[in-house]
Amino acid sequence: VQLQASGGGLVQAGGSLRLSCAVSGGSLSIYYVAWFRRAPGKEREFVAGGYQRYADAVKGRFTISRDNGNNQVHLQMHSLKFEDTAVYYCAAGPWGQIRATDSPRSYGYWGQGTLVTVSS
Repeated sequence: VQLQASGGGLVQAGGSLRLSCAVSGGSLSIYYVAWFRRAPGKEREFVAGGYQRYADAVKGRFTISRDNGNNQVHLQMHSLKFEDTAVYYCAAGPWGQIRATDSPRSYGYWGQGTLVTVSS
């Protein structure tokens, strides 16, 4: 399966962006999909996954949604902060094989990343 992340860009603090992850080569319905991000100088961190699991840093501001019919997963981001600046990646693994949803090691498939820059 291949993942293609898109939707990143430059936005002012307080603004919104919507990221998309297009899944090809397999049915989205059998995969658990999550979003991770890597900020400059930091480790890759979990952002959101599944239907409604979120990192504390983004709860109440980000929403993950699945469109199984179109094989896409979206990450709607509101009230963006400077510290949200990062390369965002979508990752996937078969349902039932994800042992730790917030660990990058749980996922066998990764998109190429899309850059989100939030200006203060």
